[in-house]
Amino acid sequence: MSPPAAIGYLRRDVSGARQQWEENQMRSLAKRLGYRLLKTIVFSERTDKPLQRLIDVVQNTSAEAVFVPSLDHLGGQVPDVLVRVADVITVTPERTYARWIIPPDAPADMGSRWAR
Repeated sequence: MSPPAAIGYLRRDVSGARQQWEENQMRSLAKRLGYRLLKTIVFSERTDKPLQRLIDVVQNTSAEAVFVPSLDHLGGQVPDVLVRVADVITVTPERTYARWIIPPDAPADMGSRWAR
């Protein structure tokens, strides 16, 4: 059985000069946690509907997780719609926001409050 697939995600405007280093950090953490990082999606502040586009990539690749350098790349919090389709794993601090933590009947805005 092959390792579960994952996607890396970062915002170019948030990373700045650290972009390459942050990509390497995501790749390294994904490997250490047993994921196969398929690709890293890089958007800018000008990208139209970045969250929906990221979700589309996750669903089209059947990725189990999305790795991000930090929550800053997601606007400071884990979007509930994203954690409903994939685990979200941050490099700094190293945290996992897992899909199974959200009860199926939870209100739409509960995801980031359940993860610790």
